[in-house]
Parts: sequence; structure tokens; C-alpha cells
Amino acid sequence: MFKIFEPNKIFKITSKAPKYVIFLFVVILTVGLSEALIFSPEDYKQSHAVRIMYVHVPAAWISLSIFSLITVLSIIGYIFKHQNFFLISKSLAPSGFVFNIIALVTGAIWGKPTWGTWWAWDARITSMLILALFYALYLITWRLYEDKEKVMKITTFITILGIINVPIIKFSVDWWNTLHQPASINILSKNVIHSSMLMPLIIMTAAFALFSLLIFLMKYNTELIKIKNKGLDRL
Repeated sequence: MFKIFEPNKIFKITSKAPKYVIFLFVVILTVGLSEALIFSPEDYKQSHAVRIMYVHVPAAWISLSIFSLITVLSIIGYIFKHQNFFLISKSLAPSGFVFNIIALVTGAIWGKPTWGTWWAWDARITSMLILALFYALYLITWRLYEDKEKVMKITTFITILGIINVPIIKFSVDWWNTLHQPASINILSKNVIHSSMLMPLIIMTAAFALFSLLIFLMKYNTELIKIKNKGLDRL
């Protein structure tokens, strides 16, 4: 069932993919930055400060998506005892954590001109900080334990606890009266944001997704090489 996820088969693809991903990333990032910084209009209330959105929002989306994917992969890997799912999860985590931090930092920068403060214990900001802590716990666990069975069990438990926080982040602005503005983009209903701002947001999200993919490929290939080297050492 999971033969397609065998490391040797995946490595044949992942070892060649980075050069193509880098090319696409540079092209899409260039278009995205041009749209975000030059062609998109300034906000009538926030002026040019709104342009932080084109980094902040995609970073938050990517961070949430990666953690959700890590959780699914960890649960499947634990149920079916397939170690490569954990290897993929481990390789995804660093970029998810980085984008989580980017979302927090850019949120603080955006908060200063709009809210008058760098930090507020707002429900969404606080829940994003909690997500960063779960990312940190996940990454630290891989470094602390050498027993694979133990680390897979602990990391799966961490992701299951952490995934509870994801819908809290999503719906925090609806459940509580917070400083953070309500969602401007809704899949099932009409978007509040204008297309002149939505398009750069989508392009920047695509660029960040490609960057995450690039970091994943580099990390994953490194992990596969380590496994191969260990196998050779035993011969």
C-alpha cells in the first residue's frame, strides 16, 4: 500500500527536484513582491503598512498547513508503523517553525502602527505563539531521543495535542472579542478583500509554499543520505 513512499524511490525524485523548485520560487517570488510592493493599492486606513500582510498572512497559512500535514503523517505513520512518514514529517517541521516565527514577528511589526503596540495578548496572537511552542517541542524531541520507537510515539502525541490549537487559531477572531480583525478571505462565502489585494496574497502564498518545499527537499535528502551512510557503515 505504501510502496510509493519507500525512501529509495522518493530519493530518485527529491534529489533532482530542488533546482526546478528554486527556479519556480524565484520567478513567483519576483512577481509576488512586484504585485505586493508596487502594484497593489495602499489601504485607506493603514496606508502602506498593509503591505506587511503579504508576508504575515501567507507565513501564518503555511505554518498552519504544515503542522496539520505533520499531524496527519504522524498519525498514519504511527498506525501503520511506517517510518518514512515520520521522516517526511521531521523534514517538514523546520520550515513550518520558521514561518510560524515570521508570522509572529511580522504580526508584531504590523501591530505597532495599527494597534499602537508591538504585542498584545490577543487570542489569535497567543494561540499562534502556542503553536510555535508545539513546533519547538516537536523539533527538540527529535534531538533528545535516539530510540526511534520512543521518539515516534512522543512526536505523534505532541502533534495530536498541537492540532487542537489549529481550529482555535482559525476561529479565535469569531469566538472572542479580540484586537485582530475577522477573516477577510472565506472559501464558502464572499471575500471582503478586494481582488487587487487578494491576487498578490495568493502569489506570495504560492512563493512561500515553494520555499517550504525547497527546505523540505533539502532536509529530507539529507536525512536519506544519513540513513544510506549508516547502512554502509554496518557493511
